Amino acid sequence: MDFLTLFAIYVVVVLTCIILVCKYSGQQQTPFGILYDSVVKTVAPFTPKWLQKFSQWSLHRLFHQRNNMFIYLHILLEGAVYAEFTYEVFGFCREMDTSLTSLSVPYVLLTIKTFFFYLCIRRDPGTVTKKKVAGQLHIYPYDRRLFHPGVSCPTCQLVKPARSKHCRVCNRCVQRFDHHCVWVNNCIGAQNTRYFLLYLFSVCAMAGDVALLTGDMLLHAVLRSGLLRASYLDEYGEQQPAGPMFVVQHLFLTFPRIVFMLGFLIFVFFLLAGYALFHSYLAVVNQTSNEWYKSRGYVCQHCHPTAAADNLCSPAPDHSKRYYYSRGLLRNLGEIFFPPQPVQKKDN
Repeated sequence: MDFLTLFAIYVVVVLTCIILVCKYSGQQQTPFGILYDSVVKTVAPFTPKWLQKFSQWSLHRLFHQRNNMFIYLHILLEGAVYAEFTYEVFGFCREMDTSLTSLSVPYVLLTIKTFFFYLCIRRDPGTVTKKKVAGQLHIYPYDRRLFHPGVSCPTCQLVKPARSKHCRVCNRCVQRFDHHCVWVNNCIGAQNTRYFLLYLFSVCAMAGDVALLTGDMLLHAVLRSGLLRASYLDEYGEQQPAGPMFVVQHLFLTFPRIVFMLGFLIFVFFLLAGYALFHSYLAVVNQTSNEWYKSRGYVCQHCHPTAAADNLCSPAPDHSKRYYYSRGLLRNLGEIFFPPQPVQKKDN
């Protein structure tokens, strides 16, 4: 029971961290940043200079520069899950006469997921370049609220098309910028949002299917063992019927790796399912994560200085419509899966 208590505490801590990340993501001041700064100030006097520089360099390289570490971590976790599933669960399921068709589904989903994962990594998200910027400027109108005409990127030295944003990690402006995803080491923009959505849903389907097969195997193992009809002697020497907690503890002791894999899959499924639904909602209303975060804290002072000086904020378009770029469900989805291309001007 002590083990189960520690495991429950672990799950609560992890879920609390996820909730805090979702709540404070996109904000300048977060509890994580404040806590990190406090820890650094506390331990700095006792930490060698070389270690401080190394930690700063490591954090900067990990979260502020493009690197493949999270891709390798993704592949490692996925490989560990499938190795355990193939090595143990597959054999148990065959003994329970589970059809080969059902057992082949996780591997088919893995192939599909890998295909979309590769496209997310390799596909250009819609980089704003000198050659394309003239055409990209005509794809979306400026809403004069979050995006204003005549604003240039100080890094790229290019006029920013509406809905674009400069990614500090990739050091480029991206058309219809959504966010930078460390798991694919690439920006998610106009040209690869469709692959990102399909990747999310394929990962959810993959995790859910493996979890269902694993859960079915454990359920059959419990039924075959007769644990539900068993009893045990408690600490007072009295006979007690085996309840759910006794069964769970028995499964932890009998199939520790399988149970931990199942817990991990359930955790991943609900986490990514929520994330996938959020991005599906954004696709339906034709909004990006960047626009959603910016619109939450939008006030008039956020207008670009040159826009205010040039009287571009007044008269402004009608913003009673919450989603400025929404053009209806079908057209919004069509824009995701068939993104508009830069307008090519013909030479006379």
